[in-house]
Amino acid sequence: MQMNDSQRIPAPKEKVWAALNDPDVLKQCIPGCQSLEMSSPNEMTATVVLKVGPVKATFGGKVTLSDRDPPNSYRISGEGSGGIAGFAKGGATVRLASDGPEATILTYEVDARIGGKLAQLGGRLIDSTARKLASQFFASFGEAVGHVAVTGV
Repeated sequence: MQMNDSQRIPAPKEKVWAALNDPDVLKQCIPGCQSLEMSSPNEMTATVVLKVGPVKATFGGKVTLSDRDPPNSYRISGEGSGGIAGFAKGGATVRLASDGPEATILTYEVDARIGGKLAQLGGRLIDSTARKLASQFFASFGEAVGHVAVTGV
């Protein structure tokens, strides 16, 4: 599954970049995130509780930041296991571009794969849930960083 979108955040690019690298901000914005802690400068461990259709699972996993080009872009990748519910792997390439001195256009391209019981739920349910979760994350992120988010730029 793949998706992409962009969002205008009313904050300078450097502030948006700092927030994208702050585990406290990310934890606050990731739907269902119970914990997110730095384990090295480029890795975090996470626990996330998600409900996809009738399946609710707690995923434990690792988040890695790579291809870093501060303050312009990076790739954030994650993989987690939800026990009998299955597994999820994915990532996003995130790019930042200044839109004047006090705003930033954040563009993202997401790819994700799932397996196990989750994969049996059907592609449309998984796609719609993934889009909803991505939308929730970036809306929360925009509010946390810039207080007002405008999507679909």
